[in-house]
Parts: sequence; structure tokens; C-alpha cells
Amino acid sequence: MKCREIIDQLEKLAPRHCACQWDNPGLLAGRTEKEVKKILLTVDADDMAVKRAVECGADMIVSHHPLIFKPIKSVTDEDFIGRRLVTMIQADISYFAMHTNFDAAPGCMADCVAERLGIMEGAPLEEMGEENGIPYGIGKIGRLREPVTGKKLAAKIKEQFGLPFVTVYGSRMWEEEPVTIAAVCPGSGGSTIKEAINKGAQVLVTGDISHHEGIDANAQGLMIIDAGHYGLEHVFMGYMEEYLKEKLGNQVEIVTMPVSFPAAVV
Repeated sequence: MKCREIIDQLEKLAPRHCACQWDNPGLLAGRTEKEVKKILLTVDADDMAVKRAVECGADMIVSHHPLIFKPIKSVTDEDFIGRRLVTMIQADISYFAMHTNFDAAPGCMADCVAERLGIMEGAPLEEMGEENGIPYGIGKIGRLREPVTGKKLAAKIKEQFGLPFVTVYGSRMWEEEPVTIAAVCPGSGGSTIKEAINKGAQVLVTGDISHHEGIDANAQGLMIIDAGHYGLEHVFMGYMEEYLKEKLGNQVEIVTMPVSFPAAVV
């Protein structure tokens, strides 16, 4: 199957116009006419993923986070981005990224994470538009199927996403009234705090929250559960594996990177 045919399927799922303006999804390296027999799925196109792709004979890498965000003036082996691109091009590996378009598109990241948390009839936290009549955008907010205390919700998040730890801002809220309205923004969600508060969320589940963002949210009555940027978004790999197997059948072999959290508590 040609790379461009696979891209067609990927963009049917998460159209590029669903991405934020600052983002850089799409085919970032390689050939559209490349014959693809094996795809490697990964959250980040880091050194380990590129090495694994070469070793397992992958013809294409599909990542969540784009390796290239800003314009680059040269592609050499003298920096880590260039080194990875050179390796992929030398191995004739096509490289495609699905970032905020996958975060925002109906049925993708935000919906997947919200479903695991038990958020019912969720609406986009930050609405961006409509796709086939369905509102889409960054994050999700809605009522929990089963209201729980903040402490139990944090434990559920650890269990559902296989996390070694979460960071909680607002632990004083743990044993207070049950959480009924929850918001989620997979990845880095500091910019969605104001919207979560305005829409009545009691808790925001996200990643990469800074000290001041956390304590300022608490001062306004919002509990923050920081599950880590990778912590929620690693579901990208399992989701895409299922989707591609359904769409491509046995024409293409799908390989995923093992789930490996980049941060640890010591």
C-alpha cells in the first residue's frame, strides 16, 4: 500500500483543518509513493522510536507529537532533530505526525480519554468548529457517570492509564463533596484552565501544569490532576493500532512502541 493511501485514511480520521494554527501535523519527511508494509506507532519520534523503526524494518513512522515544530535551516547529524531526520531518510522511512488535529477531531483523543474517565455527553472544552455536524475542539467537559471524590478520581486515572503517579493541586478538596462535572485536556492544558472554570468544572485532568497555574486554579475552586503530558496521550498508540488494522487489514503490519513513562518519582 502506498504511503499516500495510508495518509488518506489518517486524514479521514483526523483532518488537518482540525489542527490548531500553530501546529505542524502531516507528512514531515519521506516519500508519498513509498510502498508501506510496516508502520511503527509512537507518541514521540525520539531516538528510541527511530532506532526501533530501522531495526524492525518499518517503512513508515506515525507519531502523535511532530518532530518538526518550527522552520529549520539545515538537516544534518549535528543536532538531535536533524540526526533523526537523516536516519529516517537514509532508511527510506516516511514520517507522519497527527497532533492537535488528533486531539480535537470527533472520536479521537479528547473523546477517548473522556470515555475512560466516565465523562458522559461531553462537549468540547474549547470549541473550534464542526466536522460533519459534530462540534470538535480541544479537551472535553461533562458529567461523570459516577460522581466520586477527588481522591478516588485520581486513583481511577492512575488505574485507567497505567500511571506510576499523578500530581494533584487541591488535595484539600479530596474528601469534600463528590466531583460531578469534570474537564479533561490530554497533553498540556494550562491554557484551558480559565475555560474549565467558566464552564463549571470541579476538576481538570491534564498534564504539564506549572506551580502557579496549579495554585491559581485552586484559588478559584478548581482541582487539578496532572497526569503528565505522556500519561494521558500514550493511548494514541493503542487507538491508532486498532483503527489502522480495521482500515488496512492484513495489507500492513502495525508495530507500537512500548509504553514507557519519561518521568519518574525517586
